[in-house]
Amino acid sequence: MGSLYSDHITWLHRVPAAFKLFCFAVLGTVQFLMGSPTALVLSALACCLLFVSLGRAIYPARKLVLSIVLASLLIVAFHAFMQQPRLGVVSALRLLSASLLGIALTLTTRSRDLLDVFERLLSPLQRLGIRTERLALQLAMMLRFTEHFFVVWKRLDDAHRIRTGKAGGLRILAPLTIQMLVCARRAADTLELRLGE
Repeated sequence: MGSLYSDHITWLHRVPAAFKLFCFAVLGTVQFLMGSPTALVLSALACCLLFVSLGRAIYPARKLVLSIVLASLLIVAFHAFMQQPRLGVVSALRLLSASLLGIALTLTTRSRDLLDVFERLLSPLQRLGIRTERLALQLAMMLRFTEHFFVVWKRLDDAHRIRTGKAGGLRILAPLTIQMLVCARRAADTLELRLGE
């Protein structure tokens, strides 16, 4: 599967995966507890500065960030139309901040490192008879497929743009769905063979 992970080493690459995951989870939670637009603007600016500080490592995620910015603008426009401009701004700022933190984590953390963190966090559940290694694998696979979805989307959009000179838009929805289903099936078959051994 494709990956957004950047081999261009940044300061955030050197931060342990567990600490990054903890900090980003806390920051993301704080975003949703804050209701003041001013505080959310400052928080969003801080997230933008953190993201930009990664330098060339953010290159693979440019289109993903652009799509998030567009989605945020649509949220603001929709709520403005519904005569709820404050709610629109607050929602858009939360979306932007949380997304930038998530993308920064994805760009600077290997899937294997995240899986190790999940396994350590879930290990106490083994005392209850829960097979935590499979639960950790499911969480890691969910994150991996989410990342892969955007990689395939970008690839198909680039191919469509080269052929037609226009963005793919809804036209790439069918091939995107087919490719993701094929990828999921291959991953399932591989897991079934390995876990069945």
